[in-house]
Amino acid sequence: MGRAFEFRKARKMKRWSAMSKAFTRIGKDIVMAVKEGGPDPAANARLRAVMQNAKAVNMPKDNVERAIKKASEKGQGDYKEVIFEGYAPHGIAILVETATDNNTRTVANVRSYFNKCDGSLGTSGSVVFMFDHTCNFRINAEGLDPEEVELEFIDYGAEEVFADEDGILIYAPFESFGAIQSALEEKGIEILSSGFERIPQVTKTLTPEQAADVEKLLEKLDDDDDVQNVYHTMEESEE
Repeated sequence: MGRAFEFRKARKMKRWSAMSKAFTRIGKDIVMAVKEGGPDPAANARLRAVMQNAKAVNMPKDNVERAIKKASEKGQGDYKEVIFEGYAPHGIAILVETATDNNTRTVANVRSYFNKCDGSLGTSGSVVFMFDHTCNFRINAEGLDPEEVELEFIDYGAEEVFADEDGILIYAPFESFGAIQSALEEKGIEILSSGFERIPQVTKTLTPEQAADVEKLLEKLDDDDDVQNVYHTMEESEE
């Protein structure tokens, strides 16, 4: 198996574990998708993807519909996607994806987390090159063979395909998202969820004590409502 498989296995259940947090993040994704392409899922590929993700985490349909309606209102503010880069203790690179309607607040909060946890907030471009920006799709595995799916979707950019208990996962470069989404829809293959991840090119193994230092920072970042995703170069256990 490749890096995407190992990355997914190690991170499973570690992030987005709190349902309320997942709902908050998806709510922001809905706002950004509607602002970008309108409230009609049939004409907005990004919104279709977000709605699939909402279903995957059991977000009630009423909640999704309310979020779309609210996002369509003129008074609804927009969220800006901002990336922060820096280092946790023991030389671990950290990349933080945020969605914020108040950049001043978000910058101040993220900087304070790094400072309080003996880390350092870096400049743009300081660590992003250490991560591969990927897209992923989880599809319904019924009647499908992972090897055949891989062969069929190589031409659309798929680099790694593997199965788990929840379906078949397709990983590809960030730029291949649109082509793969369109191909899956055209072929009538059910997309259970989709998204983007940043996979570290190289990871670093720490002692349990050192890892605990890094986890303090990760927890503070994860608890912030403006933070959508946190990626790092620390080797994670599978437990």
